[in-house]
Amino acid sequence: MVSNPVHGLPFLPGTSFKDLTKTAFHRSQTLGYRNGYAVVRRPTVGIGGNRLQVNQLSQADLDELANSIPILTYGQPRQAPPAAFIPAHVAFDKKVLKFDAYFQEDVPMSTEEHYRIRQVHIYYYLEDDSMSVIEPVVENSGIPQGKLIKRQRLSKNDRGDHYHWKDLNRGINITIYGKTFRIVDCDKFTQVFLESQGIELNPPEKMALDPYTELRKQPLRKYVTPKDFDQLKQFLTFDKQVLRFYAIWDDTDSMFGECRTYIIHYYLMDDTVEIREVHERNDGRDPFPLLMNRQRMPKVLVENAKNFPRCVLEISDKEVLEWYTAKDFIVGKPLTILGRTFFIYDCDPFTRQYYREKFGVSDLPRIDMSKKEPPPMKQELPPYNGFGLIEDSAQNCFALIPKAPQKDVIKMLMNENKVLRYLATLESPIPEDKDRQFVLSYFLATDMISIFEPPVRNSGIIGGKYLGKTKVIKPDSSVENPVYYGPSDFFIGAVIEVFGHRFVILDTDDYVLKYMESNAAQYSPEALLSIQNRIQKQEAPAPELDGQRAEEEPDVQDMEALIDTIQKQLKDRPCSDNIREAFQIYDKEASGYVDRETFFKICGSFQLPVDDSLIKELIRMCSHGEDKIDYYNFVRAFSS
Repeated sequence: MVSNPVHGLPFLPGTSFKDLTKTAFHRSQTLGYRNGYAVVRRPTVGIGGNRLQVNQLSQADLDELANSIPILTYGQPRQAPPAAFIPAHVAFDKKVLKFDAYFQEDVPMSTEEHYRIRQVHIYYYLEDDSMSVIEPVVENSGIPQGKLIKRQRLSKNDRGDHYHWKDLNRGINITIYGKTFRIVDCDKFTQVFLESQGIELNPPEKMALDPYTELRKQPLRKYVTPKDFDQLKQFLTFDKQVLRFYAIWDDTDSMFGECRTYIIHYYLMDDTVEIREVHERNDGRDPFPLLMNRQRMPKVLVENAKNFPRCVLEISDKEVLEWYTAKDFIVGKPLTILGRTFFIYDCDPFTRQYYREKFGVSDLPRIDMSKKEPPPMKQELPPYNGFGLIEDSAQNCFALIPKAPQKDVIKMLMNENKVLRYLATLESPIPEDKDRQFVLSYFLATDMISIFEPPVRNSGIIGGKYLGKTKVIKPDSSVENPVYYGPSDFFIGAVIEVFGHRFVILDTDDYVLKYMESNAAQYSPEALLSIQNRIQKQEAPAPELDGQRAEEEPDVQDMEALIDTIQKQLKDRPCSDNIREAFQIYDKEASGYVDRETFFKICGSFQLPVDDSLIKELIRMCSHGEDKIDYYNFVRAFSS
């Protein structure tokens, strides 16, 4: 290795030599950039990267040189060059003055606080004389906090002057945008800086506190909790343990009230009560599951809490002297909750076991609350008014829209067109009524009676229908239990009372005799004896011809009167004149008689009312034997 021959020579003219091997001649940078700002950086190497000669003098030597007078040695010194200019954004970079302050804010819409104290930090940036106000964020305060005034130069007065760090001090008020801030203290850097600039700082003040915030910091309940009571232990011990009671609420005393069932739950973990409503299918009620939400139930309130708005505000221990506990819920006893009286009639097996272990109550029987059906009330019908049948009038009491009473259809089908006819007279003290005769017809299908009075010419009494088809009550029966006349009540010599009129039966037709022979069991011995006497009279020898003619004359007169009545009744109805020709077609021998089957066939083709009582009586008078009917007299009633 070759040593440098010029090493150690003084740096004087003629003794400086270039290093021919050197190729780098760049100078080191004296400015750097930090956070976007240019800062002065002292170079560590010289031109071309050569190492700078570091001053090896001690501090004592430096002080001695500083105090020496170089004029004696070197003559008059040259004036030192001016110091390098350093801009403010470089000299005061990251130098910020911090002040603690507060301002007062009015609260007009609150009953608990009238004003509010808000603590802030005021920052003064020395590099550009700007200021910002920041309020520390308090969690769940409900107030927009953080940066109240962003960084800017703030006006001090109306002349356009801005705040300077010389205007800031402790214990003064400054007004920014209409708000007055009270500066109470500053940090250590701010204190040192202001004192170095010759500003005398005021003594620090205590920071004002917000009264409402301090009130919230106080404990809510000031009482000593017993040592053996621990809510956490109660929660862990009785978690998911619920007492279940079955109760009813009887509100039948009020209008539209009813008896409804509920389930009461008592939660042992926090002594809360819940009431659930029991719904049934198609009960017509909205399916609300809860009558009362889960909550603690007060049992005894203080006297001043009677008017406490419980529907709006929650009840605290200040308004309640005693709360409901598990010992207040006993099967078989009423319980008043929120103005409603519930009767507990049963509980579940877990509740029974809890009461047996906790309170020593082993007997909690279930109370039967099933409603017993009241005895059926006897329906009393109003007294009969005399209009229509009793069965028809009674239907108006059973339904709003009455229905026809139920009929015996089998009886009507078996006895269709079966009629029992009797000849009767009117029992009356009036002399004119003694000679009046009537035809009583009893219809076996409906148990109805009709009465017809054959017209008698020149008698002065209008004959015809005396009574329409109706049921007749016996005089010895009551209105509540009516007894109607039956076939066994009609026999020769019997007295039938029809609506106050007494009729005495004189004779019957042949069909009645056959009916009584076939149904002799339902007739009394007196009725059977009267029929036997009539048969014996029919079997007796016939009287002389003159007497027979005398008996036949009234029948002829009755027939003529009956024909006149039928003609008057049918005068408004058109009748065909071809009835006679129809009968003559079947009567080839011109005897004036046709058999019964042919007779009713022809009547049906001409739609003759053969069911009418007058027509039936005329057919009976025109009948000769069982098979032949005289159609000459019958046709006269329908000819014009």
